[in-house]
Amino acid sequence: MSKVTGFLDQERVKETYAPVEARLKHYHEFLLPLAAGPARVQASRCMDCGIPFCNNGCPVNNIIPDFNNLVYQDDWKAALDNLHSTNNFPEFTGRICPAPCEAACTLNINDDPVGIKSLELSIIERGWQEGWVTPLPPKTKTGHKVAVVGAGPAGMAAAQQLARAGHDVTVFEKNDRVGGLLRYGIPDFKMDKVHIDRRVAQMEAEGVTFRTGVLVGAMPEGSRVTNLAKETISPEQLRAGFDAVLLSGGAEQPRDLPVPGRELDGVHFAMEFLPQQNRVVAGDKLKKQLRADGKNVVVIGGETPAATAWAPATVTAPNR
Repeated sequence: MSKVTGFLDQERVKETYAPVEARLKHYHEFLLPLAAGPARVQASRCMDCGIPFCNNGCPVNNIIPDFNNLVYQDDWKAALDNLHSTNNFPEFTGRICPAPCEAACTLNINDDPVGIKSLELSIIERGWQEGWVTPLPPKTKTGHKVAVVGAGPAGMAAAQQLARAGHDVTVFEKNDRVGGLLRYGIPDFKMDKVHIDRRVAQMEAEGVTFRTGVLVGAMPEGSRVTNLAKETISPEQLRAGFDAVLLSGGAEQPRDLPVPGRELDGVHFAMEFLPQQNRVVAGDKLKKQLRADGKNVVVIGGETPAATAWAPATVTAPNR
């Protein structure tokens, strides 16, 4: 695997950031992916550890030692093929995954783990730059129609696999753009939405149809979940019009806290604020946007939506 003594010779190579004075002027990403040279140095640190715990640590079972070795050997195209064999969208996970693979890395016992996440991002970005990521339409069609409800990462990945198998796939999304939590729960500085758009273009070229602004079923009364649907269809209509229906809705229902002061003005769920801010960044005009300019902010919860809610210029805070 890679260089036998790489982890002894090389320290972990970290990504760099755009200058502060530059990133203060926009909402775009400011993390700079590793270039080819530093990426190969990073890949050389992958040990011949015998049992690659990183594979099991990865939720999608990426074949991590293999693509590390391919990067070290400077075979980037093969590394991309390897990565795509288990992961439809490595540009998403390479940006926002918490990298449990690195926590599982054998080197992490007493040293800095291999920067697996940064290598994943470098591989896919090299693939886009070189034009290696292209539509893969099926050679034959099955004649079967499949409806996918929800256009988040799960729905997108399922739709892509089903379309490549030859089925006619239609994805239904209640909001006005594709991406789910990627689009409306993660700020652009963590993941620019152009990465979603170019995958949508690829999937459309593979035969996937996206129907946005369509709610399947009904929202619970009083729900605060973002719903931008202009059309509603029933589950019965889907079952009548398709051979199979796949439910891939996200976990958007927030968990409330029954604590004193919860009823005060200015206390909001993260997913009330974030979709609004992301829509404004995308150029939409909103009335009564949640803002907290010049106020102190308390964030309760450390997962992706809550932890990133403070970062944009306008955030939500309880009134004092």
